[in-house]
Amino acid sequence: MKSRLISVLVALMLTATFATAQETGKMSFGIIGGVNFQNLNGKDMAGDKLTNDMKIGYHIGANIRIPIAPEFYFQPGILFSTKGAKDNSTSTTYTTNLSYVEMPLNLVYKGLLGTGYIILGLGPYFGYGIMGNVKSDDGTNDIEFTNTVELTDPLTVPYYKAFDAGGNLFFGYEMANGISAQMNVQLGMVKINPEYKIIPDDKSSIKNTGFGISLGYRF
Repeated sequence: MKSRLISVLVALMLTATFATAQETGKMSFGIIGGVNFQNLNGKDMAGDKLTNDMKIGYHIGANIRIPIAPEFYFQPGILFSTKGAKDNSTSTTYTTNLSYVEMPLNLVYKGLLGTGYIILGLGPYFGYGIMGNVKSDDGTNDIEFTNTVELTDPLTVPYYKAFDAGGNLFFGYEMANGISAQMNVQLGMVKINPEYKIIPDDKSSIKNTGFGISLGYRF
């Protein structure tokens, strides 16, 4: 029900924005890609703070920039993004790899600076996990996406929720020829760990956080 409501609101927002764009100017299409520096922050099952190390990943995707007012744009996009973290708290290193399809919905300011433009953007993102695994010296275990771990589910399997959401912030420079470079910051705002019914006193709260550097081209 909640995901259906979000879909309806996004559709209405896009419809209104496209209508505004027809009156204010021309839309543009862009492609983007770059490197991620990601982590999983929060608390473990005992309520202790996680002490993971960052993991390097990547992102690639496309977006549409829609003018809504002078120097301001609505920029929805679609990304494939890899996230996760490294846990070095024991003698064995565990590397969590998570892959998401994401939809960032950003408000962008684009102002003239020299021969190009400074770009500033912020807004929410919505993501859905499509695959992942946890690697260690003992082997690789594929992640199962679920909201609830039942009493009959094995604890040897790594579980995560598929849905993720949070906030984007980015800034950069776009040259007159359409080439751009930017730094991105992303803060997850929902827990991606499932509810463990097999562990009644589970205090875990895990969220995606990280930053990245991107190169792009606007047609």
